Amino acid sequence: MSRYFYYLVFVNMIANVVASVPKILLLEKTEGAILSMVLALPLGLVLCYIVAKFFNRFPGKGLPEIMKKYLPRWFTFPIIILIAFGWFMAGMITLITYSFLLKRFLTPDMPLVWITAIFLLFISYGILMKTSSVLYTVEFVLVCCLPVIFIIIIKAYTTAEMEWDFVKESMMYVYRLPTFSALAASTYLLLGGFNLIIFNRFFTKRKQKITLLQILFLGIVAFGSLFTTYFVPIGLNGFEGVETISYPWITTSDALRLELGIIERVLFVFLILYLAVSFLSLLIHWHVSLELFRSVIQIKRLKWKEKNLVPYIIIGVFWIISLQLTKYLTEHQLTIYTSYFFDGLLISFIAMVGLFWFILRRAKA
Repeated sequence: MSRYFYYLVFVNMIANVVASVPKILLLEKTEGAILSMVLALPLGLVLCYIVAKFFNRFPGKGLPEIMKKYLPRWFTFPIIILIAFGWFMAGMITLITYSFLLKRFLTPDMPLVWITAIFLLFISYGILMKTSSVLYTVEFVLVCCLPVIFIIIIKAYTTAEMEWDFVKESMMYVYRLPTFSALAASTYLLLGGFNLIIFNRFFTKRKQKITLLQILFLGIVAFGSLFTTYFVPIGLNGFEGVETISYPWITTSDALRLELGIIERVLFVFLILYLAVSFLSLLIHWHVSLELFRSVIQIKRLKWKEKNLVPYIIIGVFWIISLQLTKYLTEHQLTIYTSYFFDGLLISFIAMVGLFWFILRRAKA
């Protein structure tokens, strides 16, 4: 597969380390979180392999083009609308989560709505870019951020404050039966490959291939991501009470120090890095959502100076919903609703695999 496929997967993994995934897993630390992560690893890899294998059959085509060719319009329209809304919700969760995070740790005096509006201002330009430009942006920012993130993770594992006895204590609950919420949250880290529903348009030059060796590589990275997401906050914050921390990884990064670094407190570096990665995650999700909406909502009369206004109207709706939810939601409510969203998303992705199978049958016929 192209390196851009890995970027889509890695951004989803990294961005959700700080967001709601570790919080959900730590809430289930005595109720089967570990076994849920163990089961999520093969499940996520299988789903990742299926989606890559499916789109390899249709080089240069996104899901809207494929569905319009092989499925009736009455079926295509509602399905694409539902998928687009799901991607919008995934991006909005990232947006609101990082707005809360910035207000709490970086700009406590700024109104939350202003923080969200500034985020929206920058992201609105980004999601209007061409698909290729979005991928180039993702590559540049990710390549700049990954080395520093890797150094921070190594520091977390090697610091004297890392208490492995707490990790051993958490392993005592390895035999607890998995919960669906923990399974769904863990699997979500591995599902960045589903962004191919739009980004497959970029892969036009040659037919892509995904091998078992590539899946093994993704599995190793996913294992490290899940292990780090769950066990490092426990090792640095303790097993008892870690689930009560609003942002486990922010507190974890604040426990680290770079004695020979330009900035001693890792927290400030960590926040800037993950601000960049969260921007990429939001950019990817909302670009996919916008392109899906544009594929089925086509009103040729809405033009101004030869420019179609439909994308701008859709972005305006994104603004209104995001700002209203920012006013309404609390951090606790956001965690609860995000858990429900992950549960529904896992079911939806499994159903999407059935959709892929149905399309392949129609294509063969």
